[in-house]
Amino acid sequence: MIISNRRVTGLSADVIAELVAELGPLWHERHQGRLASRPRRRAVGAGAKHRFVFVDRLLAALVHLRHGATHDVLACWFGVDRSTITRAIGEVRPLLAERGCTISPGVRLRTLAEVIDHLGASGQTGIVDGTEIRVRRPAVGRKDRDRFISGKNKHNAVKTMVFTDGDGLLLFCSPTKPGSCADITHARELGLVKILAHGQAVEILADAGYQGLGAQTGGRVVTPPHRKFKKNAPEWYEEMHERQRKAHSSRRIRVEHGIAHLKNWWALARHLGRREHVSDMVQAVAGLLSHQQTADLGPRRQR
Repeated sequence: MIISNRRVTGLSADVIAELVAELGPLWHERHQGRLASRPRRRAVGAGAKHRFVFVDRLLAALVHLRHGATHDVLACWFGVDRSTITRAIGEVRPLLAERGCTISPGVRLRTLAEVIDHLGASGQTGIVDGTEIRVRRPAVGRKDRDRFISGKNKHNAVKTMVFTDGDGLLLFCSPTKPGSCADITHARELGLVKILAHGQAVEILADAGYQGLGAQTGGRVVTPPHRKFKKNAPEWYEEMHERQRKAHSSRRIRVEHGIAHLKNWWALARHLGRREHVSDMVQAVAGLLSHQQTADLGPRRQR
């Protein structure tokens, strides 16, 4: 029933079956590696056998990401101990994060450089924007406590940079930074300027938070038009500026749709766990969403 109901996991049964076939062997290999790497008195495989199979582990991780269900609730649902759920999610989450974003069956993007190469090779326009995920307040006495306070929303958050194509398909979600990091600083630290300077010629649409990158990338990053008149602007200029601003916004809006799909997964609406796990969770959800989007579009994504 869990697999057949897309409202529970956010994914179709076909996509879940592909995840099981892809990640199951990887999980088993790592599980056996952990058993063989530690000192043992008995041979690998001896002793009690776990009853929580990989399919259930994957489903528990998906429900946790989709609905933000606590480990206690999932333990009651699957009939196991809470520590088993915690361990299962901790094992599956990195596997999901490492998959990258699916752009066509069997083809994935895992780095920002691969995203730029893909956009250049396919002649598409990319769209970039930053989004914040609210997190718990760091403990009193922590030296970098203030770094997590967002200057925009005035709450404790981490920030990730989201890349989509012109159709809104997720192509990349970056590792997270503390909420005080500016969007343009985050992009520079990820190497976007260097990648655009040495990569293929592509057009990247961005909002006003990235103004300044256009000059550094030879005009490849396109931001809203600057306002030349701050006061007493002529009427003709006001009309022209508003028309240009709306034209840019209508092209850039697809990235906001992609971010909205991310936030539909409740674990990213407000993260209540460890802050060091947020990067894995963002990248895991981005990969799952792009996989489902590609499956839904089917042959229309073939270029």
